[in-house]
Amino acid sequence: MADDELEAIRRQRMAELQSKHGDSSNDQQGQQEAKQRETEMRNSMLAQVLDQSARARLSNLALVKPEKAKAVENYLIQMARMGQLGGKISETGLIDILEKVSQQTEKKTTVKFNRRKVMDSDDEEDD
Repeated sequence: MADDELEAIRRQRMAELQSKHGDSSNDQQGQQEAKQRETEMRNSMLAQVLDQSARARLSNLALVKPEKAKAVENYLIQMARMGQLGGKISETGLIDILEKVSQQTEKKTTVKFNRRKVMDSDDEEDD
């Protein structure tokens, strides 16, 4: 009798695990689809805002510095949503925007030297 109860508990537990795993895979699939829709939306907005040469430059930048390219994309999308762009941006316009973003995100490094005071025989006078 204990074997039958144990087997029933095992089946119930397996059913719970399978239902949980099935739900999590659906959630992951939904998140993946949402991410794909967002990417498609971003690409369509950028296609409307940038001309072909500027898109090529931005995609090259994304290969080398993805975080900088993402910042420029966000900046362009924000400007497009606010209606601040008059038309398609050319490659030279994109270069100007890249320079602005670089200046804003530029990290200034400073080097500070801490001089250690070493025991110097000249400081002490031994008579």
